[in-house]
Amino acid sequence: MRWSEHAIWWQVYPLGFTGAEPQALPPDAPPVHRLSHIADWLDHLVGLGCNGLALGPVFASETHGYDTVDHLRIDTRLGTEEDLRRLVDQAAERGVRIVLDGVFNHVGRGFPAFADVDARGRDSRYATWFTVDPATGDYRTFEGHHRLVALNHEEPAVADHVVEVMCHWLELGIAGWRLDAAYTVPQAFWRTVTDRVRARFPDVWFVGEVIHGDYAAFVDKGGLDSVTQYELWKALWSSCNDRNLYELAWALDRHNALLDAFVPMTFLGNHDVTRIASRLADERHLAPTLAVLLTLGGHPSVYSGDEQAFRGVKEERVGGDDAVRPAFPPLPSGLAPYGAAHQRLHQQLIGLRRRHPWLTRARSTVRLLTNTTLVYTLSDGRQSLAVALSLGEDPVRLPLPDGDWRHAVGPGSVDRGEAELPTAGWLVATAAGPIAEAG
Repeated sequence: MRWSEHAIWWQVYPLGFTGAEPQALPPDAPPVHRLSHIADWLDHLVGLGCNGLALGPVFASETHGYDTVDHLRIDTRLGTEEDLRRLVDQAAERGVRIVLDGVFNHVGRGFPAFADVDARGRDSRYATWFTVDPATGDYRTFEGHHRLVALNHEEPAVADHVVEVMCHWLELGIAGWRLDAAYTVPQAFWRTVTDRVRARFPDVWFVGEVIHGDYAAFVDKGGLDSVTQYELWKALWSSCNDRNLYELAWALDRHNALLDAFVPMTFLGNHDVTRIASRLADERHLAPTLAVLLTLGGHPSVYSGDEQAFRGVKEERVGGDDAVRPAFPPLPSGLAPYGAAHQRLHQQLIGLRRRHPWLTRARSTVRLLTNTTLVYTLSDGRQSLAVALSLGEDPVRLPLPDGDWRHAVGPGSVDRGEAELPTAGWLVATAAGPIAEAG
């Protein structure tokens, strides 16, 4: 069984997490060894029940990390290659694997190959690494961002470069790659790269950032292991805000179909979206959305701070990500006490998932559905789970399928085969053995 089968990730955006400067340091400035700050949070990660650390950009860049200027050098705002090596080793001592954020769709304008092209035009040896947009006469960019110049993925030398970068850091000890903006890169390019890298590192794990489209095709044709499950993310908060659990039920059916092909990366938050605690219109729905996330099939990812119910709204402006990418205290003991209860809930639900490792590939079956109530079950034939939700303002009793159900976690209770839920309540119940098929 591959190590990734039961990975549960804690995601960190390093530049924000460590309070790094918003701009690159001057070339002659000594490195600031901030990666050790992340190492001081490894026990917190393990205490949650996670066993994977998904790091955002760590390579030399001009500003926010996604304008890379050197894929083979650690950003001096974070430290050195030796600092990363030490972090990888410290994580490994705790059974934690690390994946890095690979920004291979575009580079910063200070990327040496582009700087050479910008200065010398077609006389540059890197001229074929970039293409001109005939509509603007300038080099193609990522979604219109002038500072993010798109690479030409038809150029074999670009694939060679990406393979070199991936293998360099895998040799150092990382376990895989998150492929930033994977949806903008031709799937054939990813297949070329991933096949070559897997030939050297068979256990490497690739997850692509894919917001919409044919998820299964990206995995199959791109040679990936997983992609980000944005459809489920949207349904989780939107169905609660609209009091429309039919939307979530539709997403569960779609999610089942994806699980037939691969295991998606599931999440309630990341460095690119408004915090789930700010996204939900009713804070009482924070716990049930987490319960759904951690009982469904997938590779769950917890964005650092979400386990403490951090707030933060992403805005479409310069600096609009700052609120969801804050600096953290030097040690977990520096956290305010307000999020402790939500952190304990993470521990309970991740612990439940650890006791039922089959949930990674489990399909859900909807048993009861109205606008404001939902019951679904999951089973591996030997053990079963039931999840009951109510968004209503009155207590309810929701029938469970035949079985010896016992309350596992949540503010409700189980009585004579029914889930008793308080106002805006939820629960997870467990049972031994298979359960009857839905009629």
